[in-house]
Amino acid sequence: MAQEKAAKPEKLDIMELQEMKIPELNKLAGKLNVNGYSSLRKQELIFSILQAQTERSGLIFAQGTLEILEDGFGFLRSPKYNYLPGPDDIYVSHSQIKRFNLRTGDTISGQIRPPKGDEKYFALIRVEAVNLTDPEKAKQKTIFDNLTPLHPTERLNLEYDKGEMSSRIMNMLTPIGKGQRGMVVAPPFTGKTMLLQKLANAITKNHPEVALIVLLIDERPEEVTDMLRSVNGEVISSTFDEPATRHVQVADMVIEKAKRLVEHQQDVVILLDSITRLARAYNTVVPHSGRILTGGLDSSAMQWPKRFFGAARNIEEGGSLTIMATALVETGSRMDEVIFEEFKGTGNSELRLNRQLADKRIFPAVDVNASSTRREEMLLSPDEVKITWKLRRALAGLDPQQALEVVLGKLKETQSNVEFLVQM
Repeated sequence: MAQEKAAKPEKLDIMELQEMKIPELNKLAGKLNVNGYSSLRKQELIFSILQAQTERSGLIFAQGTLEILEDGFGFLRSPKYNYLPGPDDIYVSHSQIKRFNLRTGDTISGQIRPPKGDEKYFALIRVEAVNLTDPEKAKQKTIFDNLTPLHPTERLNLEYDKGEMSSRIMNMLTPIGKGQRGMVVAPPFTGKTMLLQKLANAITKNHPEVALIVLLIDERPEEVTDMLRSVNGEVISSTFDEPATRHVQVADMVIEKAKRLVEHQQDVVILLDSITRLARAYNTVVPHSGRILTGGLDSSAMQWPKRFFGAARNIEEGGSLTIMATALVETGSRMDEVIFEEFKGTGNSELRLNRQLADKRIFPAVDVNASSTRREEMLLSPDEVKITWKLRRALAGLDPQQALEVVLGKLKETQSNVEFLVQM
């Protein structure tokens, strides 16, 4: 028995694991028979080691995103079920929430026990990590609202395939930085969902350090399946056949989770489709103030979606939250037009899609002259700024179709945007 105990590796906590170097972690992961440990990033490797250690001790290890209820206790919800309450949720007591200063949106990892007697849920008995960091360190974080917002200064590279024109056009004419608050203004049938897919793939390929969340609100179920299969990231959805309260709950969980990650100096990107439908859901859910705007929109309903969109920012203390949201226009609904007008000017990047181009099957249906990023000189090099401004002056006198065809023609002749700009 003594030999068996000696053979077991020493159980380490998250703080000790974080101080170890990658080769040491790989060696420990090998001893614990962690699958595919050599291809994992450090945070993922630490999480896998914690899980293996816990399960080796005969205990159950679990992870979930905390939702705190009005009574003071909470549950760990799973992103696999779009944070929907379910029988396999994990109960978190009020005392644990108070002790570790936990908030809705925190990702909790730890040991759990099965329900006893009349209990219905598994219960959390030991907190191993909060947002993949030591729980004691997590208690000392600065809350999101007290962090200092700045203009985006670090560019997200969206160019990942020479034949993928939409991401190349965006990378050149509407560059996105970490902390960008961007809007894709899209009439129906212009390919906005496909554009978000390509944007997601560019981010996962070029920026694996970024936590990507795709949020689909009031979307068709087949579109959700397509996104799940196409994107290597967290895809959270609430389909059109679900009630508005569900849309709001999902959106609240996603934005709170993103804020908690940013508080731990992580870079997060949320791709939202669409902010128009989210605003419609809030309009249904909020208590009516009696002040109704044109189109049937309650004047107080826009407060919450604006708070969601306004959370995007680059943080001086470290970390960033980037939100790229689609806004529906030309739908025939007066409410949609009012919602778009309310958001107009709140973003610092705008990509416009054109219905006439889409009807002619010219994709990506980008209106290059109407699309731009504020303070783009903070994201581009001085040479890139000069050349892109020169390009914009050349395109300014052309109609949307001619301008797009010129850009697409030149891009197809080159292997990369750098080569394209050199030729300019």
